[in-house]
Amino acid sequence: MMAIQSVDRALQILNLFSHRVPVLGVTEISRAVGLSKGTVHGLIRTLLQQGFLQQDSATRKYRLGLKIYELGIIWAGTLEINQKSAGPMNQLAKETLLECRLAIWDGDSMVITSTVHPRARAVLPHQFGPRVHAYCSAIGKAVLAFMDDAQVERYLKRTQFTAFTPNTVTDRQQLLEDLVQTRQRGYAFDREEAVQGLSCIGAPIYQRSGQVAGALSVSGGTQRVMGDKMEGFALALMNTAAEISRYMGYFPGYGDTAAADRPR
Repeated sequence: MMAIQSVDRALQILNLFSHRVPVLGVTEISRAVGLSKGTVHGLIRTLLQQGFLQQDSATRKYRLGLKIYELGIIWAGTLEINQKSAGPMNQLAKETLLECRLAIWDGDSMVITSTVHPRARAVLPHQFGPRVHAYCSAIGKAVLAFMDDAQVERYLKRTQFTAFTPNTVTDRQQLLEDLVQTRQRGYAFDREEAVQGLSCIGAPIYQRSGQVAGALSVSGGTQRVMGDKMEGFALALMNTAAEISRYMGYFPGYGDTAAADRPR
């Protein structure tokens, strides 16, 4: 199906904004999307009118508008896995005193859809994420490990591995071995692979079909997460992930043919 050109161009503009590039001027946008300033001005005017962009009165540059945030809140609040996991996640955060994150697979990476902090603190929304690489995160490896071999192979062919820390696994065979170990124990590790000083444990969440719906993780300082309480954290995490899976309609052993087909 052919994309409507003006809509496609407007979405290209919105996709230019990120944590690293929160503000852009017309000249920068024009260069990035390969359009004339006149065309960009027209698109920006429409995005401003609809609330998808806002303009700084002093610099005259643009940033994402409140409409983006509003739609994101609506999406997150109506997502089934978020609704079903809210209570269990809060309980897990209180029990472990670790940060809990829920994420779903999207476009070869994980999108964090919910975060629960064990105690109130000053923190910016989505300081970590909202999109994280699958190969170097516990929530990503918890999903990759329970995909079928063909899906994993396609992912590996499309993925360019980047070392974010000295611990980031960038070797294909080493990652595959890590995924085998994850299947065997039921949970994945991120040992400072994405962020130095931060370690995570991740476990898959299943939907009623038996396919992986997303993943849940607990994270914190490496000494705490990977210390003498690690096995207790992992058990609590798996129990919570299993509880959410049941809320999602997944009951292994009761006609779940998809579960039997998952790689082991």
